Amino acid sequence: MSSLTLSGKRWRRPALASGLAAAAALLVTAVGANHSAYAATVFSADFESGSSGWSKSGGTWTVVADGSQSLRQTNAGSENARQFAGATSWTDYTVTARVKPLAFGSGGFAGLLARSKSSTTFYRLALSSGQAQLQAVNSGNVTVLGTASRPVATGTWYTLSLSVSGSTITGAVDGATVGSGSSSVAASGRIGLQTAYASAGFDDVAVNTGGGGSTPTPTNPTSPPTSPPASPTTPPTSPGGNAPAWPTPAGSISLPNGTIAVSGTYDGGMKRICCIGDGGQSESQDPVFDLAPGATLKNVIIGAPAGDGVHCAGNCRLENVWWEDVGEDAATFLGGTDYYVVGGGARSGTDKVFQHNGPGTVHISRFYVQNSGKLYRACGNCSSSHQRHVVIDSIWATSTKVLAGINTNWGDTARFSNITILNDSSRKTVICDKYKGVPKGSEPSHIGSGADGVNCLYQESDITWR
Repeated sequence: MSSLTLSGKRWRRPALASGLAAAAALLVTAVGANHSAYAATVFSADFESGSSGWSKSGGTWTVVADGSQSLRQTNAGSENARQFAGATSWTDYTVTARVKPLAFGSGGFAGLLARSKSSTTFYRLALSSGQAQLQAVNSGNVTVLGTASRPVATGTWYTLSLSVSGSTITGAVDGATVGSGSSSVAASGRIGLQTAYASAGFDDVAVNTGGGGSTPTPTNPTSPPTSPPASPTTPPTSPGGNAPAWPTPAGSISLPNGTIAVSGTYDGGMKRICCIGDGGQSESQDPVFDLAPGATLKNVIIGAPAGDGVHCAGNCRLENVWWEDVGEDAATFLGGTDYYVVGGGARSGTDKVFQHNGPGTVHISRFYVQNSGKLYRACGNCSSSHQRHVVIDSIWATSTKVLAGINTNWGDTARFSNITILNDSSRKTVICDKYKGVPKGSEPSHIGSGADGVNCLYQESDITWR
């Protein structure tokens, strides 16, 4: 497949060139005669380097070879599988993508999203068996803006184009308009890919903006933010003594619109925010918070059920965040270089508290973990293998089986200092577990535990047993 460079990123020319050309023509029409006809590509993703920078919500997503690398959702039984990218501040733009339906269940579809202001509110262009449909989705309630009957064959690539300009929403498939309508459901938001009771592949995603209106900030999903969140302003000190008291909520906030997307800083004022998911370990649950690269979440109590906790699409800072009952995971770190967890606590993480899927280093300090399986786990069988690191300093742990699990064959490291283990006079808590990381679809094997001076880095003096 031929390639060219747009906005400093590599863009592969879709096989359906005529469809993409028609989509570009649609952009010029959609932005209006009073706007410049110049279209600038401000975001592109061809998944040749993986899916870093995308935020998963439900489903089973992997990067696979399909002529070129593409992102594929393989769980046709998933009710709601989504990937999000971009910024919540994006307003007027056209997003295009190649979409390849692989299987449709009853009522199943594969689609492209624009102006996703939450996980359940956005505009959608959906392909299903026999038709394409343009929709406005508000808190899960669907309003149809246009429908076009057309054959949709599984195993075939289609070029979808979804334009949002003011209140005008327009969708096209292979250059043929599906519909155009007016809606005020969402004034701004991220882009997304979605399946429901279907499996599908996605490739060659691009965001273009014409003259006039608000321009999305250029984003490269494969690169970390240029300015990572600041490190703690004061170095942690040995916790010692008793663990901190669990905070009392200053009020409560419900989630009528589902996941809260955060770009910048979200200060919850120590209110309890709840509820999402079923409280179990299902990977199809939505997160309570979805943090864009560089975002900060602070002073929040996350109530139960907490779904998949917090997703960090890139570098992030979690400051004084408390999980009353961890659902699937308290937080998942997806793509970046440095992630900071400063203060706060979590309890009842049946499997693990912090899941590290992307590259880089997770820094955990002044944190209290209670009644959990693992405090931290570097993913041992994700679709993309990375060298991952964790620095754990000044924490309390009680009734927790393992503090960190890492993959030594990938060069992972875990460093520990100022650790206080409570109510464990027999010293059953494992400080550092070692695994052999494996490809997606296999299970990593446990190969040992304990300090070794190479991967698990601590001295006996770093651990206090009380």
